[in-house]
Amino acid sequence: MLDDRVLQVLARLEAEDADERARGVPAADRSRQVARTTGQFLFSLVAPMNDCGVLELGASRGYSTIWWAAGVRSFSGRVLSLEHDPRKAEDWRRNVAEAGLGEWADLLEGDAFETLPQVQDVFDVVFIDAEKEDYERLFGLARGKVEPGALIVADNVLSHVDALEAYSAARQADPDLVSTTVPLDRGLELSVVLR
Repeated sequence: MLDDRVLQVLARLEAEDADERARGVPAADRSRQVARTTGQFLFSLVAPMNDCGVLELGASRGYSTIWWAAGVRSFSGRVLSLEHDPRKAEDWRRNVAEAGLGEWADLLEGDAFETLPQVQDVFDVVFIDAEKEDYERLFGLARGKVEPGALIVADNVLSHVDALEAYSAARQADPDLVSTTVPLDRGLELSVVLR
């Protein structure tokens, strides 16, 4: 669960993110991690689930991965994170290891449009937190990696409404999903797969 190792790494990453934002580091060079309350929400989604498999599209330095992995480890779950930036992937490995969660999280480095089709697993939860213009294509690829009852979560749907309004509208209009926008932090679109 949320032991001292996990909490210390999360606190360090939060401080690093706040410092980078204060210094005006360009978005592409920042961790671009979820807000703490979003991390807590992600944790709460998976912590009570048995053998939960999470697919994370856009891992950055591992902040959200740590929330996911801390949640799934109680009941033998796993997280597979995809990240294309080699510098962030290196930081991901260090941060996840420092949090003591390497047993519950794996990283697949490279372009998700190349790596994701090779993934043969089926997941209970998919988290989309990548480049906003890629959400629709990522959803299409991830849709084949889930079964009825799965949950697909997309971040930033309110903070980037111009780019993601169509994404949310498409999910809410899809008769094979039940989808709703959760106004937490930057906005999450939660889509439950019906069939």
